[in-house]
Amino acid sequence: MAKSPALPFDLSGIHLQPGHGLARQLYQALRERILDGRLVGGTRLPASRELAALLGISRNTVTRALDQLYAEGYVAGRVGDGTYVVELARPRPASSAVAATAVDTPALQRLQAHHLPVPVEGAPRAFRIGVPAFDLFPFTTWARLQARFWRKPSLARLGYGDPAGLLELRELIAAYLRNGRGLDCDPRQIVLTTGAQQAISLCAQLLVQPGERVAVENPGYRAAGHAFAVAGAQVRGVPVDGEGLQVEALQGIGGCRLAYLTPSHQYPTGVTLSLPRRLALLEWAKREGGWIIEDDYDGEYRYSGTPLAPLAALDALQRVIYVGTFGKLAFPALRLGYLVLPMALVEGFSRRLALDMRHLEIGTQAVMAEFIAAGHFQRHVRRMRQAARSRRDILLREWPQAIPGCAPLPAVEAGLHLSIRVESLAREHELISAARAAGVEMNPLSGYWLPDSETAEDARAGLVLGFAAVPEAQIVEAVQTLRRVWRL
Repeated sequence: MAKSPALPFDLSGIHLQPGHGLARQLYQALRERILDGRLVGGTRLPASRELAALLGISRNTVTRALDQLYAEGYVAGRVGDGTYVVELARPRPASSAVAATAVDTPALQRLQAHHLPVPVEGAPRAFRIGVPAFDLFPFTTWARLQARFWRKPSLARLGYGDPAGLLELRELIAAYLRNGRGLDCDPRQIVLTTGAQQAISLCAQLLVQPGERVAVENPGYRAAGHAFAVAGAQVRGVPVDGEGLQVEALQGIGGCRLAYLTPSHQYPTGVTLSLPRRLALLEWAKREGGWIIEDDYDGEYRYSGTPLAPLAALDALQRVIYVGTFGKLAFPALRLGYLVLPMALVEGFSRRLALDMRHLEIGTQAVMAEFIAAGHFQRHVRRMRQAARSRRDILLREWPQAIPGCAPLPAVEAGLHLSIRVESLAREHELISAARAAGVEMNPLSGYWLPDSETAEDARAGLVLGFAAVPEAQIVEAVQTLRRVWRL
């Protein structure tokens, strides 16, 4: 039987490095040439002995490489005729129009239109936003509890768990909310999440129909607005003043049955929703059959008196969905938060979590449960509140009394950040650019407004500064740096 005519075999470019797995290198080099078309279907490979001699390696090395190519279907043997590259089906290059259509779904279009800002990495610096004093977290205690759990974990906890989360932790969260926040809830109402953002996203996925209107604070937490928009909502901004969200403006949004807000410490302006507006908001939800999502991201940080009771504590009709997080009390990388849901929503949210991720990782839940049960969490909350107050006081003391184009520092009674009004966008840009160039972080208030806001551009300008992320000495140093670069 005559042998098939062999196509030329080119060894140029194959350079093998001794001591780095010669068989693997040869396999990868040959596979790459087959996939990119340099070794076309029908090419006859040299015999293993011949190929070994050409490359200066052992025959066993070549055999192992060829065996892997055989196993994955890149080459095939012909009886009495050697080894040949197989014919691979190669898709024709798609035109740009076809390529765009391939990913042109409504969900992907909405996602591509809403880009979340990339989080700042690295150790905290003054005046980073949204970061607590996690340099004070009791890591030694946490490590001891974690080691104890994993040393001999209960086998019953190592299978699939409740998508709503570990019941023991939910019971402890319910007790903490009742005793520490004045929110009386049943553990069955609590669903654990990987943080506040996932909690908000779940609300968007399950409570919003495409085309429906959703109200958010303006300025406000833009990542929440993005979550609702990606779910297909028409996001409508509601103005914020010294008493918080303007409920009258919310009532003027026809067809709106969902409102998201941060009543305890409005993000980013820092104001607190007044009691009359809280009651008016609950009346709106009752009248419209709507839902209120209360994001209590830093409600524990109150510097005069005890922390305010959440809006959900006033909700007798089960229209408020409460969002809580451990990220502002422990550290953001912990990725642990929770929802307190009206009972009518618990089963649906749990089912959605089961589809998305089945359940949370057990170790973090179990260790946090022990951390709370042993009293460590409550002590840590008190310590964090004291540290944030001290760091706030240093900032208020050291901040320059008069900065051209800037309003004075406001009173800061709660939270982890403050907001300062600036006379114009140009001045805002000038101040922030100089600060960032000197290594001092701060955010522009203008970045928290919705793009279609009716408010004049210069009226949106300001500075947003976090004050809890770093110790007092670093705050003093950062203010001195600002005095220098701002020429004060």
